[in-house]
Amino acid sequence: MAFTAIAGHKARRTTVALLAISTLGIYGAVITTATAVEYAYDNPNTQDATGAFTMTTAPGILPALTSAGITLEAISPGTRTTSVTTANTRISLPVVAKTGTANATAGGFKFTNTKTRDSISCFIPTIDTRARVIDCKLNTGFNDTIFMIETIDSREFLSNGSIRTAAFAGMTIKVKSAMTAQTLNDTLDTTVFSSSVVFATGNLIVTRTTS
Repeated sequence: MAFTAIAGHKARRTTVALLAISTLGIYGAVITTATAVEYAYDNPNTQDATGAFTMTTAPGILPALTSAGITLEAISPGTRTTSVTTANTRISLPVVAKTGTANATAGGFKFTNTKTRDSISCFIPTIDTRARVIDCKLNTGFNDTIFMIETIDSREFLSNGSIRTAAFAGMTIKVKSAMTAQTLNDTLDTTVFSSSVVFATGNLIVTRTTS
């Protein structure tokens, strides 16, 4: 009975923490207004697209996650590549749709505490290059921004007839805010997340056909 009560309390606390992320997004900074809900597939301005988004953990991030017992995994059809030599992990996600500057991907990524099995999943991440956010559908079903894009080193736009390609390189990715980092830490029973350090770098390439 005691174990059941503790487990139930833990589940409720995790749900509350995840809901807190969504609440922070609703009442937080202006950049969180660009959510995946606004760029759903029934949006008349959404276009089919192809391409890829890659997010590679910054120096020191993977060792810190590993030391804290936190794994970073890809959600299919996304893939994960870990390099022992450079001590980083790369998440690669296919781009499937584009609405304005928001680029929707398939799959996602997931953080898991290997001891408690608590987890946070970012499903179908949407990368908005104007709002500079990475929007997620959370375990709770709500949409919110966990990561922000602080800078983008370069942008390149190519045209070949009706085919348009945009490439964004050298994205600097951080946890959105100190409050979001604290919520991630509370949910995953860790202290490893911080908004003051670079979490990852990213690259995005998107190709679409104009009518």
